[in-house]
Parts: sequence; structure tokens; C-alpha cells
Amino acid sequence: MFTRSSTKRQAKGAEAAPRDPDEGHRGPRHVAVIMDGNGRWAQARGRPRLFGHHAGAKRVREIVNACPDLGVEYLTVFAFSTENWKRTQAEVSGLMSLFRRYISKEARALRDEGVRVRFIGDRVRLDAKLIALMDELESLTEHNERINLTIALNYGSRDEVSRAIKDLAGDVAKGTLSPADVDEETLTKYLDTRVLPDPDLVIRTSGEARISNFLLWQSAYAEYEFVDTLWPDFTKDIFAGIVGAYGVRDRRFGGTST
Repeated sequence: MFTRSSTKRQAKGAEAAPRDPDEGHRGPRHVAVIMDGNGRWAQARGRPRLFGHHAGAKRVREIVNACPDLGVEYLTVFAFSTENWKRTQAEVSGLMSLFRRYISKEARALRDEGVRVRFIGDRVRLDAKLIALMDELESLTEHNERINLTIALNYGSRDEVSRAIKDLAGDVAKGTLSPADVDEETLTKYLDTRVLPDPDLVIRTSGEARISNFLLWQSAYAEYEFVDTLWPDFTKDIFAGIVGAYGVRDRRFGGTST
């Protein structure tokens, strides 16, 4: 697995998925989504916030299924941030229950549909049953190749970088890594996302125009799309429109247009 606290963590120094700036004029290989607006969607209907989270979980399946036909190989979704613990105990407990139920219910379908599932984030604060389900789902789908789904759970980009630096510093202290060899690519290999390509496109729903501590390092040159649609209303057609429009963007990566 990819987090410091996991018993199945991939060895440090493993090769990260390559970046390919030359793919700038093709469709996005990796799309990341900040799934915002579940609570507001429910409240607008006079329902509790958890009702919206349940609706949002169902929407994930639709977007995952749409990815292969759109040429999207990797989809990363922001399910629960390190800051979400500040919400009410009732909402946090409900979300954790939803995660356990979703994994249990969807595991075999995800395997049968060719979805490779990974989780990123620090697992220390999660309960043992949820961690076990996460490990089981990763193992169950580890040979799938149709679409790579990464779920950010108890994830925060600053926390991720802090954990990576701590691990990197530990290897320097042990003498297994020379300080002279520490550079951008070295640190990338210590991140939770070490085996994933950087996101080409980041989408945030609900009308909020901020990135909320999500994939800060990885999204340095990603294209962003902020849409007013609340996540439970975010259909595959809306998703397809955004992915299609990405193809006309001029991604220069600090250079100039040819």
C-alpha cells in the first residue's frame, strides 16, 4: 500500500509513474475530483447531510464507469480530508459507516468490472475494520487494468508531504539515502501517489473555487475546472463535456506554444 501506516506499503524508492508533458494536447490521462456539495444538496431537499453523502457515493460509480470510454486511465476522488474531522461527530461517524458499507457492497463489482482500487492518506486515525476492508479491496483488485480508481481517505496534501519528508529524513539518518541525492524526483517517490502519474485535470464541484489541500504537489501543472453543479447532480454527460474541452487547452508547462 502507499501510506506510512499501512502494513502493505510499497518499498521506498519505488519508481513513480512517469510524467509526460507531451500529452498536453490529448485527453487527460488522470483526472482528480473534489466531490463537493453533498451536504448542501441534501439540505436543499430538507434531508440530513448524510443523505447527500449516500447520493454522492452512488455518483462515484457512474463517473468511474464513464472513464474508459473517455480515455481516462486514472481517476482520483477526494472522499474525506484530514480537516473533515472538524465536522460533527454524527456526520463523521456516518461517513465512516458509509465508507465501510460502500467497500463491502461494491468490492466484487469493482473487481469484476476491471477497476483497480487504491487508497491514499494516513490510516492511523481510521478504525481497524475500515482499514481491513481497504486492504482487502486493494488486494482483490490489484491485477485489474481497465481503470485505476484512487480514493483519498483521511488525506491532506500538507500531511502527505510532511509524512514523506519524515520518511525521507529517516533514510538520510540511516545512511541509505545521501542528502546530495535529494531532489524533486526523490521526494515524489516518498509520496502516497508514488505509482500514479500526476493529474492532468482537477475538477471541483459545487461552485467553490479553492483546492482545499488536495494533491498540491502533484497538481502543480494540472488544469483546473470549477463547476457550479453539486456532486450528486454531476452526471457522466457533464464529466464528458469537461474531459472533451480539456483537449483544446494549451498546456505549456512553463514553456511557450509551438
